[in-house]
Amino acid sequence: MSDRKAIFITGGGSGIGRAVALYFAERGWFVGLSDIDKAGVQETAELIGNGFTYSHVLDVRDRAAWDEALEAFSVATGGRIDVVFNNAGIPLGGSLLENSIEEIERCLDINLKGVLFGAQAAHPYLKKSAPGSCLLNTASAAGIYGTPGASVYSATKFGVRALTESLDGEWAEDGINVRSLMPGFIETPLLDHNPNARSNEGIRQRVTEAGLEITPVREVAAAAWSAVHGEKLHTTVGKTAKTMAFAARWLPGRVRKQTRASARPMGR
Repeated sequence: MSDRKAIFITGGGSGIGRAVALYFAERGWFVGLSDIDKAGVQETAELIGNGFTYSHVLDVRDRAAWDEALEAFSVATGGRIDVVFNNAGIPLGGSLLENSIEEIERCLDINLKGVLFGAQAAHPYLKKSAPGSCLLNTASAAGIYGTPGASVYSATKFGVRALTESLDGEWAEDGINVRSLMPGFIETPLLDHNPNARSNEGIRQRVTEAGLEITPVREVAAAAWSAVHGEKLHTTVGKTAKTMAFAARWLPGRVRKQTRASARPMGR
């Protein structure tokens, strides 16, 4: 087995995945990049530019494709995968009533089923490199308290949070750490999307109007490093996420009242 640690990242073609890839590469890790966006993955590999990268086009909704991708990366690293970063995800905003069947199914398939499939596929590789190996999942501040105007997205991120907690127990005897990141609004290309097909109002506009901060993506990368090397089960990233986590725990009545008062669904 190689002495160089290795991390496999989904959604590595942009945003959080790219930032984490660069951060770990700078610290000497072999980085496996996967995304459905081939050009994005290639661009991330070029930014790293040290030769210790592996690129793979992966649709996380395809369970068999997960096995193929991880086996190929394991061969490339000399049999070692220390971290699998279940990061691929898509936004979906707007009220539940205006979300289409196609939008709901796509969000569930990528954000939740894709993470479940990734965990299944990752287990044998992480068990081989245990103790100290890690499954890292991207959850969200939307997985702390349900967000009006993002019900489907919130449901997927609550699911990722629950999976993290479940596997933290299931995989402890295998020496595999399971962690989640819970970022708020992060400076990534996702902010420039519309929340759903029926909306002309961008996510960034709504965040700005609400007076919420947008956290630099480098902070998420640093949090990912800390999560992999630390003991914390869930790592909040950014002021919004940290404030929500505190309030949901200690001031749940106030959170509910504020949530109901501010429930203009994203996308309207």
